[in-house]
Formats: sequence, C-alpha cells, structure tokens
Amino acid sequence: MFKQGSVALVTGAAAGIGRACAEAFAAAGCTVVLADRDADRGQQAARELDALRVKTLFVQTDVSDAEQVRHLHERIMSTF
Repeated sequence: MFKQGSVALVTGAAAGIGRACAEAFAAAGCTVVLADRDADRGQQAARELDALRVKTLFVQTDVSDAEQVRHLHERIMSTF
C-alpha cells in the first residue's frame, strides 16, 4: 500500500482517532510523525510505537498556531 520509507504525519496523535491512525500507519510499515498539543501523552504514544520497532518522531504542536506548524514541518524535513 505504501512505498518503502513512507513517512506519515498524524495530528491529534496522542489519543483517540489520531492515535488509532498512527498505529495503523505504523502497522503498514510507515515511519510515523506524531503531532499533538499534549506532550506527555504524545511522548508516551511515540515510546509505545518505538517499542514495536516503529520509527517515530513526536513534535508537540498546536495546529491552530501557524508558527508551530512551520516548526513541525521543519522538524520533519530535517529529520527525514
């Protein structure tokens, strides 16, 4: 379904539908970038996916703030 090396960005990834989407992308073999305002839950989600040997990156982000979204994009581009 996805090309080798695909990177998926999931916003709201710390819980609920966002978390389920992150897990689905991980199960499909994607590297997963998790973005959420909740740093504690977001980092926990990333640790749990890391434990499953999924490459992840968590970036605390409020998507209603353009500067934070810009920072998120820069982190993704510089990391991957």
